[in-house]
Amino acid sequence: MIDILIYITSGLGALFVLLAAVGTLRMPDQYLRISVNTKAATLGVGLLLVAAALFFLEISVSTRVVTVIIFILITAPVGAHLIGRTSYFLGNELWGKFVIDDLKGKYNKSTHELKGEDKETESENEKDSTPKT
Repeated sequence: MIDILIYITSGLGALFVLLAAVGTLRMPDQYLRISVNTKAATLGVGLLLVAAALFFLEISVSTRVVTVIIFILITAPVGAHLIGRTSYFLGNELWGKFVIDDLKGKYNKSTHELKGEDKETESENEKDSTPKT
C-alpha cells in the first residue's frame, strides 16, 4: 500500500517538474516563465520530497523533508517576485498581448522607487469627486 502511495507522489512530482520545464519553453515572456516555474516546480519538488519521506519512513528523514518543503514554500515566491521586479525595472518587455501594465508610469528610474498615490492625494480626489449641492 505504501509503495502505491510512493509511486503516485513521485509520479505526480515528476509530472509537475516536467510541466515546469515545458512551460519554460512555451511561455512567451520572462514573467510568465517565472510564474510557471515558481508554481509547478515548487509543487513537483514538494511531491518528490514527500515520496522520499514515505520511502524511508524515518523521523529524521521526515523532519528534514518537512523543513526543506517549508523552506521552498517560503523562498520560491519571494525569489520569483524579486526576479520579476528586477526584470521589469531593467526594462524587459512584456508580452504583446498583455492588456494592462499596472506599474507603467509609477517607477522612478533615477531613484529606483515605486510611486504610489499619497493618502492626501487620495482624500483630495475623493473630495473632488463628491457631487456638490
